[in-house]
Amino acid sequence: MTTGTELHPDYVTGTWALDLAHSELAFSVRHLAISKVKGFFRAFEVTVVTAENPYESTIEATIDVASVDTNNEMRDGHLKTSDFFLVEEYPTATFRSTKIEGTADAFAITGDLTLRGVTKEIVITGEFGGITTDGYGQTKIGATATTKINRLDFGVNWNAALEAGGLTLGDEVTLTFDIQLAKQA
Repeated sequence: MTTGTELHPDYVTGTWALDLAHSELAFSVRHLAISKVKGFFRAFEVTVVTAENPYESTIEATIDVASVDTNNEMRDGHLKTSDFFLVEEYPTATFRSTKIEGTADAFAITGDLTLRGVTKEIVITGEFGGITTDGYGQTKIGATATTKINRLDFGVNWNAALEAGGLTLGDEVTLTFDIQLAKQA
């Protein structure tokens, strides 16, 4: 069995909650086949329970899909409709880890993402930022990670043909997580 301190000298077991003021969940998707549209989910929760064996730790996240923010109210309103997130019927997306692998610096988290009532296995890869104590005496942990999903897999099928050929939106969506968590007492 691998212990956390064997993986990282500052490893601490316990329950960790999201520090939303120092975290970000962003996404991007190809638009008009020439650029990317980027956006954020402004409200989400993450809970991590670090186990003695770090590979037995768990991660759970809930995203308030209605908090989507692309810096364009009209587009955000469209994203909340049945063409995209169908927020009325599916107000949240969830993630639950099933497997954690990695080293002191890099990790791969396999888990189940549920969006619009569809659950698919995804793999999130990233870098461990470290563990520290902030100026208020709180123990913090940080990480940056990404994954790519195919929106069609989750029933997000809307698209429109372009006069010049091609489609308005790409199928692949990149999710980027910059996460800071605080250890709970």
